[in-house]
Amino acid sequence: MNPAALQQYLDFAYIVAVVLFILALKWLSSPVSARRGVLAGEIAAALAVIATLNNPELVAYKWIVIALIIGAGIGIPLGMVKITAVPQRTALSHAFGALSAAMIGIAEYYVGLGHISRFEMGEIGMEVIIGSLTFTGSLIAAGKLQELLPQRPIVYKGQNIVSLSVLGAAVVLAVALVVHPQHAVLFPVMVIVALVFGVMLVTPIGGADMPTVISLLNSYAGFSAALLGFVLNSKVLIVAGALDGSSGFILSVIMCRAMNRSFTNVLFGAFGTVQVSVKESVARPVRSASAEEAAEILDAARKVVIVPGYGMAVAQAQHKLRELHDILTKRGIEVSFAIHPVAGRMPGHMNVLLAEADVPYDKLIEMDEINPEFPRTDVALVIGANDVVNPAAREKDSPISGMPILNVYEAQTIMVIKRSMNPGFAGIDNDLYYLDKTLMLFGDAKSFVSGIVKELNAVTAGG
Repeated sequence: MNPAALQQYLDFAYIVAVVLFILALKWLSSPVSARRGVLAGEIAAALAVIATLNNPELVAYKWIVIALIIGAGIGIPLGMVKITAVPQRTALSHAFGALSAAMIGIAEYYVGLGHISRFEMGEIGMEVIIGSLTFTGSLIAAGKLQELLPQRPIVYKGQNIVSLSVLGAAVVLAVALVVHPQHAVLFPVMVIVALVFGVMLVTPIGGADMPTVISLLNSYAGFSAALLGFVLNSKVLIVAGALDGSSGFILSVIMCRAMNRSFTNVLFGAFGTVQVSVKESVARPVRSASAEEAAEILDAARKVVIVPGYGMAVAQAQHKLRELHDILTKRGIEVSFAIHPVAGRMPGHMNVLLAEADVPYDKLIEMDEINPEFPRTDVALVIGANDVVNPAAREKDSPISGMPILNVYEAQTIMVIKRSMNPGFAGIDNDLYYLDKTLMLFGDAKSFVSGIVKELNAVTAGG
């Protein structure tokens, strides 16, 4: 095939890939079409890779094959992690994507060192800085989510000034390189400073903000890929990176609004600091109940709202909850699931788990829609949720003051399945547990729900 004809085929393949990337994002916005969206994205990525591998500018495949083998060796195990580890796996994916973009930018600088223009240096500088800080920031986020690092914010006096000064130093070095691209000694210094800033960016952020941080890092990784597209003159990489970056940014904005937070508050605040109050230092009594008692209460209800949280993910209780939903529904009881935008440890965490268990999507009710229903709810069953149901958000002096929550405290009866009285990711006590109408169901969520299901089945068989 002559080069002109081959280039036309390659351009057509890239156009098809771009269209599929756009359709993938559109279809992923709804659970009904999400599988189609994932498939479209996979086909688009494969098409773009195959087209690139057929580019006539490629003269040797040795290092490409080596890189593919290494990538597969890392990616296959990452794809086999438990569903509870998906947030930290996602953070690692962002880290690897950003690292690859930064490394390619670094290679482009040294390859073109003798003839690199100022404009090209500007592109490379921005791309390497964003890629480097995203790499280390994503590693810190993964470490926090895996609990290898402290989940609480690590803050100190003058922290924001120091962090912004480090970022400013990286930008100054990039500008100096734009003016004098041949000053190669400045380039590794810029990279190191950007890597340090990535650590400083995420370390002060508390665990309660991790879902937003994951989304924001996804945005940064996308923008670094888009900038790399400019460096490599790859239109498909520019479009794919821009789609990834902009969608991640929009999601971060939505999540910050859901938490009544601003970007500056998330990035430079200390949300998640453990607060020790008088109420926390004094042991307060709670009421507990057995699976049999919980089943009797649910059997007598007419309207039940189930509130899933990270504890459900840890226990893998979503399938048992589906069984509970089916049993209660057959008894004529209205059952729905209350979904908080930041429940779990990544955006859409609860939606994914419940969809995996084939819970009907119309039963998943968003926070703004379900909150007015709680006063008319006979039983609110909380499965391992903490901060998203904490009434402390209504108090002015609380660390989570102003954060929108699910109004579980307004239900007639509240049952909470938890392993212990330990606080949630925000590190503060939950007054919900001490209400007179709250029953604590201590134990593994999956086992306890199984016990409730067993008791309800026994009542059905006996009746």
